[in-house]
Parts: sequence; C-alpha cells; structure tokens
Amino acid sequence: MEAIYNYFETIPTLHRSLILVGGIAFFWIVESIIPMFRFGYKKWRHAGINFFFTLTTILVNFPLAFLLLKTSDWTQVNHFGVLQWLDMPLWADLLVGLMLMDLIGAYTAHLVEHKTKVLWGFHLVHHTDQEIDTTTANRHHPGESIIRFAFTALATFIVGAPVALIMLYQSLSVVLSQFNHANFALPKGLDTALSYVIVSPDMHKVHHHYQLPYTDSNYGNIFSIWDRLFGTYMSLPNADLKYGVDTHMERENHYGLGRMLKIPFEKYKGPGSEI
Repeated sequence: MEAIYNYFETIPTLHRSLILVGGIAFFWIVESIIPMFRFGYKKWRHAGINFFFTLTTILVNFPLAFLLLKTSDWTQVNHFGVLQWLDMPLWADLLVGLMLMDLIGAYTAHLVEHKTKVLWGFHLVHHTDQEIDTTTANRHHPGESIIRFAFTALATFIVGAPVALIMLYQSLSVVLSQFNHANFALPKGLDTALSYVIVSPDMHKVHHHYQLPYTDSNYGNIFSIWDRLFGTYMSLPNADLKYGVDTHMERENHYGLGRMLKIPFEKYKGPGSEI
C-alpha cells in the first residue's frame, strides 16, 4: 500500500497521459470486437468530436492543477480536513479518502449539474451523444470542466487530501469513466455483481437514456454506493435504451461543434423539459 501511495505521490505526467490514452485504446479495441450496439456510425468521426472536448478538458485543467496542489498543500500544513482529523492506517486513509473524493468531486458535482439549470446547460453537451462509447467519457464542455474542477478542489479541501490521493482518485476516475461508457456488455451476472461496488457499464448507461426519470439517476462515477444510499439508483434493460436527451435529439446537437459550444448559453428549463 505504501508503494502505491509513493507512486501516485510522484507520478510522472507521462504516466498520467498513458493512463488516459491507454484506457481509451484498450476499451476502444474491446468495444470494436464485441460491441453492445452496432451504431453504424463513422467511429473516427464520432471520436473526433469527443477528442476535441478531451483536448479542451486538458487545456482547462492544466493551469488549474496548480490551485488544486496548493489547496492540498494548505490542508497538509494546517492539518485541516477529514483525513487530518482521523488517525487511521494508510490503507484506510486511501479508501476513505477515495470514497469521499468520489462522493463530493463526482457524485455531488454530477447531481448538482442535473438539478441546477445553469449548470445543466454545460453538462447537457455530454448527454447529447447518441452513440455512447468509451470516447464519450471525455466529452465535456469547457465550462463543465471548470465546474468539475471546482468540486474536485472542494473535495480536496474537505477531505484534506494529500497529492497522492488526488492523483489516485483522478486516475481511477478516468479509467472507470472510460470503462462504464464503453460500448460493450459484460455477462449480466458479472455486471450486476460489480454494480454493488463500482459503477458498471449497464448501470451507467441507464443514465444516458434519453428521457426522465432515467436521465436523473445513477450519478456515480467510481463507487455505486452513493446512488443506492441516496435513492438515485435505477435500472433499465439494455434493449430499452435510447441514448441522447429528448430536448436535443437533432443531429446538429450531436455532431455540430459550433452548435454544441453554444448550448449552455441558450434558454431551456432542464432535462426532459420543453425548450
């Protein structure tokens, strides 16, 4: 456990990049061999849209990473945060810290985006994808990248997260998101078993169904416990899934970059409502 902690405390930028690229490459290959849905789309063209948003996310987060590290350093120096107030062994620090980072930085951020009209506009771009695959995991409007960063910084502050925990959390968050968006289906028994611990592919894909109430469910990213604990868990057979969001089903909302960048600044009521 100490070796894992030390690795993520000083993880090279190259290794972080390999985690991002390696995850996409691996799940891309798997979903190409055994796709759950045969979309009949031009996979590279679809990926190009999502890779554009991957790049904007990187460009937004790169300069903001300095603030995240400064927040972490402050909590360590001033002994502030949950982990600083509890006397636990290293494995418990990592587990509890990881769960709290996921709760605040992912589940809560995601829930708030769905329940707040202004924030939903930015997150809606993620939901306009009607051909969900592993590249969809990184499809986030630049404005949403800033929103997500704010929640990650808040989580770091509340948890009192050391750098090693932040790097571990972000690495797992990226890989799990690529995993549960990938266009393949695990054996149903395995998927169900996994869904009691982590967010499985079948569990997350329900969140991408185009209509309420399913759009407002299954907010988790790493751990599934939060949806089950807070009553936001829902299930739906894969055969009944239809991806997208019912207010923005036109093709331009799915493939038009210019149009997608403007979506957050238009007037609408929220997911599942009339414009």
